[in-house]
Amino acid sequence: MQAITYNQARVALLGAALLMGLAGCDARGQSQDSTTPPPPAVEVAEVKAEQVTLWGAFSGRVEAPQRVELRPRVSGYIDQVAFKEGELVDQGDVLFTIDPRPYQAREQLAQAELARMRSQLTLARSEATRSEQLWERRAISREEFEQRNAARSMAQAAVNAAAAALQSAQLDLEYTQVRAPVSGRIGRAQVTRGNLATADTTLLATLVSVDPLYVYFESDQQTVQDNPHGPSVPVRIGLASGQDFPYEGQLDFVDNQYNSRTGTLQYRAEVANPDGALRPGQFARVEMPVAAAAAALLVDQKAVMTDQDRRYVYVLNDDNRAERRIVKTGRRVDGLLVITAGLAAGDRVVVSGLQKIASPGIEVAPQWVQMRRAPAPVVALAR
Repeated sequence: MQAITYNQARVALLGAALLMGLAGCDARGQSQDSTTPPPPAVEVAEVKAEQVTLWGAFSGRVEAPQRVELRPRVSGYIDQVAFKEGELVDQGDVLFTIDPRPYQAREQLAQAELARMRSQLTLARSEATRSEQLWERRAISREEFEQRNAARSMAQAAVNAAAAALQSAQLDLEYTQVRAPVSGRIGRAQVTRGNLATADTTLLATLVSVDPLYVYFESDQQTVQDNPHGPSVPVRIGLASGQDFPYEGQLDFVDNQYNSRTGTLQYRAEVANPDGALRPGQFARVEMPVAAAAAALLVDQKAVMTDQDRRYVYVLNDDNRAERRIVKTGRRVDGLLVITAGLAAGDRVVVSGLQKIASPGIEVAPQWVQMRRAPAPVVALAR
């Protein structure tokens, strides 16, 4: 009787332990189910095909339309340097003054010579008039009559020569003031006060115009053949040190032949520079429209990730699971990328929250947004 009771007790204890184990497992399962995290929230945008303008990127250099090497037209010693180096000057401003005293004396001498020639002309005219009267009465010979007429003509020629000499002396005196032939920025004074400047030889300074400016750049043959641009095409210009294109210009010249060494064709754009921020000699970046795309796919550049030499995006399937998609891209412009392969219109691309996707195939909670982009859909073509 006791043995039966003992066996029954063992069975009861084992059953109780089994029930407790099953209850513990069920409790742990319920606990695990209750702590499973919800799908991560990510921002998703739909890819749309839109009509855009494709822009080609080129390297260029800023140059001044007018560059003048100032040289004196008369020789003499520099009496005054009338500008501050590097400042803006207006057309007609006096920049250098050459000692004018020798040229003032030559002008006075020329004036005196002209006055003397004019007095001789007056006398020659009077004698020629009297000779005509005397010849009518046959009071003088034919030879004397002709001599007095010739003297009058010679006196008139002498007056003309003296007047020309005076004009030349006045020009030389005027040239002692070296004036700015164009408006622009003056460079360093190569000759200072007290030094001798030789006519047509000595370089005094260099003057360049600043508004507008030219930007020269070159394009390859394929781009030129596909897009035979002429003048009046708008372009966008930025400095080599920047990322944006704050200046707007316009093509005004296309060269008539290719460079045989580089196989490129030269373009020139004119850009306004009222504040003088651009300076001749600077390197510049130029964007020129080279094509129009009727159905370009644009994606926020933050959505594109890199895996070694490949680029990819995460695209949601019908079950809201993120799938990796390999893509080919164009160039960045205004925070957008042109997708040339790998996507289609209507694809749903994850544009924000990519760090929440631990692995491909994970389920996410999409939050719909628009592709962030500039108002005007302009895109640069990859080169």
